[in-house]
Amino acid sequence: MPTVLIVNEQKLQRLGYRLLLDSEPDLRPVGEAACGAEAVRMTTALRPDVVLMHILEPTTDSIDTVRRIARDSRLHSHVLVLAPVELDEYAWAALRAGADALLPENTAPHELTAAIRAVAAGGAVIPPNLTRRLIDIVRRRSPASTPPPAQRLGTLTQRERQVLGALASGWSTTEIAEHLSIAPTTVKSYACRIRAKIGAHSRVQAVAFAYESGLIAPHTTRSALPPPDRARTDPATQTVDRQALSQP
Repeated sequence: MPTVLIVNEQKLQRLGYRLLLDSEPDLRPVGEAACGAEAVRMTTALRPDVVLMHILEPTTDSIDTVRRIARDSRLHSHVLVLAPVELDEYAWAALRAGADALLPENTAPHELTAAIRAVAAGGAVIPPNLTRRLIDIVRRRSPASTPPPAQRLGTLTQRERQVLGALASGWSTTEIAEHLSIAPTTVKSYACRIRAKIGAHSRVQAVAFAYESGLIAPHTTRSALPPPDRARTDPATQTVDRQALSQP
């Protein structure tokens, strides 16, 4: 059962999130934090699967909180950030800091709980309406010396493309492992190598890269992953035989 730490500066809103999580039989809130320092301290003590951070006023402190939690290899906690809409630069900063998911603060309750489950399972979540804007930010922020997406995609092996495509389509680490007949730790190793090759600092950045490079179509769902050899030539493909993942 995924455990969740709620981070929000307003007590009433923290109560609302706790009531929502309490209503879900498979999710368990384990604590509440009102500020960044408290969030880091409680994450260290409680080791939640997901840290749900609702950022009301984006600040350097909030980005630092995401970074300290996401990049501490001892914690194994995933960070899901809820932020005001239209804060594109802040969204990019949160992703660079290591957030695993980014959602607008007006996300529907059922979408939020679904995202928490996905993140707890090792997935990354970016809503479709943010994908295009995030890709544009990546392009603006990428140094001139950074190879173009197609060139970086070319450095990936076929298996690495399969794993990246599955991650970008919302498959969990466990699902990918089962379909590739490998251990979840091996999937995580693939994910690390992929991020290093494409220059991504988090799984969500890797997802944005998968869209930008044309590996998968922007509206591909978790049940509609194009085969690696068709992803770039047929970006509009919306269905797939999941057995394609089992190809070496």
